[in-house]
Amino acid sequence: MRRLIFLTLLASMAAIAWADTASAFERTLIGGIAHRRAQGYAWHGGYYDAAWGMPVALVVPPTAEYQTNWGWGVGNTRVTPIYHQFERNYPGAPVGGRGFRPTPPWPSNTTQFGDYYIRGPW
Repeated sequence: MRRLIFLTLLASMAAIAWADTASAFERTLIGGIAHRRAQGYAWHGGYYDAAWGMPVALVVPPTAEYQTNWGWGVGNTRVTPIYHQFERNYPGAPVGGRGFRPTPPWPSNTTQFGDYYIRGPW
């Protein structure tokens, strides 16, 4: 009986120690994947918003995990994860649309509008 109580106490202390060291963001599966993927990918695509002259970050609630990219044509609509998290240090403002393409006259996908989702910090 003492051994069972000791092992239960030891397991609960280990769980408390793990909970203190791991952040809530890293413990969630999508949060951990999103954090790793965001380190290697840009928060924007290859297009800029014509109204702003640069890609625009649309901040969505931090609980939003996926976005729908609508496309014209058969099988061109897809659901993709939102990897990037908005922080106080803005994810990077491009300079005047250099290196980005404008929205085509006949866009074939919603990613060509230059507006990209980023999860909020709250």
